[in-house]
Parts: sequence; C-alpha cells; structure tokens
Amino acid sequence: MTRRPAPHTPPVALTIAGSDSGGGAGIQADVKTMESHGVFATSAITAVTAQNTRGVERSHVLPTAEIDAQIEAVTDDFEVGAIKTGMLATSGIVELVVETLADYDGPAVIDPVMVATSGDRLLEPEAEAAYEALIAEATVVTPNADEAAVLTGIDPEDADDAREVGEALVETGAEAALVKGGHLPTEDVQDVLVTDEGSEVFEHARVDTEATHGSGCTLGSAIAARLARGEDLDRAVPGALDFMERAVRYSLDVGEGPGAVHHLASLRDRAEREPTAERVQGIVERFVAEDLRELVPEVGMNVVGATPYAESVGETAAVEGRITRTMSGIAPNRGVRFGASSHVARFLLSAREFAPDLRFAVNCRFDDDVEAALDALDAPIAEFDRGEEPENVKAAEGSTMGWGARQAFDVEETPAAVIDRGEVGKEAIVKLVAPDPETVIERTLAVRDALDGAPD
Repeated sequence: MTRRPAPHTPPVALTIAGSDSGGGAGIQADVKTMESHGVFATSAITAVTAQNTRGVERSHVLPTAEIDAQIEAVTDDFEVGAIKTGMLATSGIVELVVETLADYDGPAVIDPVMVATSGDRLLEPEAEAAYEALIAEATVVTPNADEAAVLTGIDPEDADDAREVGEALVETGAEAALVKGGHLPTEDVQDVLVTDEGSEVFEHARVDTEATHGSGCTLGSAIAARLARGEDLDRAVPGALDFMERAVRYSLDVGEGPGAVHHLASLRDRAEREPTAERVQGIVERFVAEDLRELVPEVGMNVVGATPYAESVGETAAVEGRITRTMSGIAPNRGVRFGASSHVARFLLSAREFAPDLRFAVNCRFDDDVEAALDALDAPIAEFDRGEEPENVKAAEGSTMGWGARQAFDVEETPAAVIDRGEVGKEAIVKLVAPDPETVIERTLAVRDALDGAPD
C-alpha cells in the first residue's frame, strides 16, 4: 500500500552567520531556535569557527562569493519570511548583506556579533564602520552593552543609557532597537526596546549562571522566527525574551566550560504537557482508589504537576475544583487541566527555584497527628510561619505561597514536606513534594499509613 503524502508548509527564515563547532551559538543555535518555533531554517555560513564552551580557538572566513552563492540559492528557491544576521566578520561580508537586504522586502533582525561570550573577537575592527549601512536596513537591531558602545559611542550602565543607545540606532535608520540588558550592571535584567513611537523596558530576574553561550544568537533567532510567523514586534520581542529567559534558566550542562543555553527548552516543555497531565491524572486515580479521605483538608486536596521547564501557573496541571470528600471516599470535582491550581501551583513553582527537579506536589490536612505521621517519610521536613510574613507580601494577591516556599526551601537539603501552620481564617496544611509521581504517591501513602497506625 502506498501512503498519501501530507506535506506541511511552514514559514521560512534565513540566518546569515558563522558556524560554531561547539553547537551552542552561531548557525547551530539559530537553526535549533528557529525550528523550535515551527519555522523552517535555512542558512548561509559566513565563517567556520573552531570553538566550544570555553572559547574560540580558530576562525576561517569564507570568500564573499561563496556566501553570496548560499544566499542566492536560498532566496531563489524559498519564500523567506525573515532574515537574521550574526557573525559577519569582515566589511566585505557586511556590505554583501547590506546589498541583500536592500533587495529584500521582509523583516531583518541584525544581531551585531562582534565579540563572543568568551571574549574572543568575531569582527574585524575595520568592519565596524560598515555596520551603519546595515543597521539602516534593520527591522530591529539587537546589541548587547559592549556592542552598543562600539556602534554608538555610548557605554550603557542602566535602562536610561540603553534607551539613549536605542534612540541613536533608530536615528541611524533601524525601525527598532532592542538593547539587551544581560551585560548591564543592574540587579534585574532590563532589556530596552526603542522605536519611533517610544520605548519599553522588559524586566525579569537575573539567572545566576555563566552558561549564556549562544544567548545573543538565540534571542535574535527567536525574534526572526516570530516575525517570519507573522507576528509584529510588539508580540515578537516579549515572546522571544520569555523564550530566552527559559533557555538560560534551564541551560545545558555540556562541555568543560560554563555550558550553553537550552535552545529547545520551550519545545521540550510543550511536548511534556500531555504526559504531565496524564501523570497527574494517574496520581489522582491512585489517591481515589486508596481512599485518602483522612488527608483531605477542609479546603480540598489538589495534585499539581509541573512540566520539566515550567515557569508559570499555566504550565502546571492540576484538578479543576480540587479533590473533596464524598459519602464513600474522595473524588475529584472535575478533570485535570493546565492552570487549574493557584495556591499549590505557585508554591511548587517557587520551590523549583531552589530545587528545579521537583515536579509534583499535593496538599494535605495538617494537625498534631499528621505532624507525628510525617516522621514516616524519613526525609527532611520544613515549615514556614505566616506570623513572620511581611505585610507588603500579605497585601499582594497570591504572594504568600511564594514567600512560604522561599522560607522552606532556602536550605541545604530539599525537604519532602512543608508545613504551613496557618493562621486565623487560614487552614493549617502540609504540602508533600517530589520529583516524580511514584515518589509523591509513596510519600502520601506513607503518611496515611502512619496516621492509620497511630494509637487512638
């Protein structure tokens, strides 16, 4: 039997950049990132570098005629939805790309790659002047602080300086400039997007890691992929920044250097949504079969599962309406869906800041008998005192669980359970956490069995 083909027509993007033999940056990072966005990635290689997570050992620049031939081969055959540039190395290559973009009517993302994360130079000094014409062709140019200083003469120290850099680049001719804040000496990362209509600061917590190899390439490629999909800059930039934050947070521990960003983290996370929901459903079914009514709190029990790279409540699966007692045992009010939990999900996400391998949590009734039964876990137990919660945290909707998790998990050994003794109007609860369904089931049943075996 011959099967009927079912072809798909994805958007196409082109990256013009250098090759990174280490796989973390350059063409390799661009292709991975574009494909993870559902965009077909094409490429024109400008240089072959011998590099890894420790640095660049050698670099060989291709003749401009060979680069031009690659660009022609792609643009003659594909409907290119966006072009992204990376390492261009020489003024001759920069001028070639300027000519290419002048004849191209789609969006162009210019990542002015001048120095690698390791500090190795990737652009000839004489080529810097040629960048002015290239920036004039940009839909958005994405310099970091060091590149901004070279391009504008302004050495940014904060968001106000970055805004000034962006304004100077827009005056040069770029439709927009995204000045990246990773290298700025600020507590949080502040990325500043500047257009003719004004500026916007995107702020997020700084990830305490040196594994940022390929971060600039990845961000530029994410923007290009989103533009190729038809998004405007107002959507493409914040979406790409969120993508980049996850790629850095869940970096890849490869090589002997600091490692590389995880270009496929978001793709892998999406692929795990259905399996995660199924695992939560399996835990719920086991709890129902075991009739855990004596562990169900007055507010109801919930089981929460986070995807491997979860960053928001919407990436956690839980029982909608919780699990409650019935005349014959316990039952979920409704089915499992993503975003169904609030308190337990926020607690789990906050715990994952300290123990990223934690993926499942369940909230249980708490009293003196349950506290004694927790000894059966033979694992660390932590707690937090709502009486110590700052007033400004209490006043912020949904902040208590995050604050409580920070108190409980800022320890050397990850706890298996966290006690919240409650306060007036707030029921005392214990939350059990685990990296997998089997462990969270085992821990919950151990507490139940110890409770059943306790003397009356």
